[in-house]
Amino acid sequence: MRQSSVRGEGAPAQPGGDISGGGSGTPAPPADGSGSGGGAAKRSGRRRVLRWVSSVLSFLILATAAGGYLYYRHLNGSIKTDVLNLGENKLGGSKPNAFGQTPLNILLIGSDARDDAANQALGGAKDTFGGPPLADVQMLLHLSADRSNMSVVSMPRDTMLSMPKCTEPGGKVHPASKGLVQTNESLSRGGPGCTVAAWQELTHIPIDHFMMIDFKGVVTMADAIGGVPVCVQQNVESRTKEGKGSGLKLPAGTSTIQGEQALQWLRTRYGFEDGTDLGRTHAQHMYMNSMAREFRKNAKLSNPVKLNSLAQAAIKAMVVDPGLNKIDKLYDLSMELKKVPTGRITMTTMPWVYSTREEGRVEPKPGEAEDVFRMVREDIALDGKGSGNPAATPSGPAASGSPAAPSQPAASPAAPPAKIAVSVRNATGGKDGAQARVKGRADDVAAVLIGKGFTKAAASTQAAGEDTTVVRFSGPDQAAGAAAVATALGLPASSLEKSDDVTGIVLFVGKDWRTGNAPTPPPPAPTKAPDSARPLNGDDDKECMAVQPGFTW
Repeated sequence: MRQSSVRGEGAPAQPGGDISGGGSGTPAPPADGSGSGGGAAKRSGRRRVLRWVSSVLSFLILATAAGGYLYYRHLNGSIKTDVLNLGENKLGGSKPNAFGQTPLNILLIGSDARDDAANQALGGAKDTFGGPPLADVQMLLHLSADRSNMSVVSMPRDTMLSMPKCTEPGGKVHPASKGLVQTNESLSRGGPGCTVAAWQELTHIPIDHFMMIDFKGVVTMADAIGGVPVCVQQNVESRTKEGKGSGLKLPAGTSTIQGEQALQWLRTRYGFEDGTDLGRTHAQHMYMNSMAREFRKNAKLSNPVKLNSLAQAAIKAMVVDPGLNKIDKLYDLSMELKKVPTGRITMTTMPWVYSTREEGRVEPKPGEAEDVFRMVREDIALDGKGSGNPAATPSGPAASGSPAAPSQPAASPAAPPAKIAVSVRNATGGKDGAQARVKGRADDVAAVLIGKGFTKAAASTQAAGEDTTVVRFSGPDQAAGAAAVATALGLPASSLEKSDDVTGIVLFVGKDWRTGNAPTPPPPAPTKAPDSARPLNGDDDKECMAVQPGFTW
């Protein structure tokens, strides 16, 4: 069995959420680490909840920014930054739709780093002090282009992925993995920029920002919130006969929890649903939604002294990309997030299946995981309610003069087709080269483009191989022109990629377009997240955790 990439755990956890949660039936009892049978067990359980709370903290920072961060400019110097993307495929950021509205994708990362006294005291596990950190929490927050809805997609910590090549600013190279690697190891391959690169490699979703949080300030912030309402269907006590469990004890119905009790809720597995981490993930999503509703009430953080303490704890504990390295930028972003009503926030977990190649690990569920990724790429609300602007088309070029998000510069309007130079490469053999390239295909497709008004389109003799047709462009000045090419050919927004390996605009005709004057259209996009993603609506204050048999009092 492959060794688990988890601090202080000797056996793989079950899949789901921040740590994998199991399926149906009798759960295997992996090392929970949340019991009270000894100091090590307590530390392990506390570590897991802190990893998850780290991701919640990112959400808190954005929410509280609108409540007063603008007045804490003196904290600017405390904000730590790191490179956004260490991979080779930059994707060029989110693309504006036909109305010039730009969606935003923010990766929330919870690090288990033990790089100073504060993190070591909270994290425990002395043998890992100063060691490489793990990205044990990864949540992608998608804000729709029209600001009508927000989707959050969690990736199980034990997901096995192919890691991309990552290059640190100093030149150190982490080669692409030859096999599958656990997703939380991405952080040790140069920093959060490699975690971003891994997400983009898997999902083809352009990530605009990241926020990474460590342990510091988490407990302080849990108390500063002032309490979060949660609900259980029966009296619950998380404690096994062997002494394992979080120790959470609540009566049936709704209770307001904070501080240590909030930590117990977030770490509870034994006592919720089937006793696996899947139930724990559901409870965590319920907590996060309830917390968002509390912030909307704006009653808990009106005290400037409390807000100042909260702000300082949060700022000192986080790392962001250069696009979010000022209080003003965080404030602007928070104002964009505040436009979304809680009823249009959808929390999900990436659909997964047990890996047949790595025991005790998971992989993206074929079909359904890609459905979720595609909905995010194409700016389709996961709640099935559609967009507030039904005419928006994410694959279209930017409309001149339309406003863009404050954190994203407006794209330059596309030139007339006759002035857009396009190089066309024959890549119909696919990435693996298993099929021979279709002879003369670059010439044929160049002729199609010329017929659509792109009179500067020309076939290239350079060899290439792509599974799907893609339009790559070298810089922001070519973004709108590349989008115009994609739109003219009926290609989806996901076909657009910014790349340092091309000059100008280059159309790679993949093996999905070996014949005909138009690429094979993709099947219709789903209109709602699959049930396997376990979507939870932010306005659902009636959701109540089921209690596992044997854990009532």
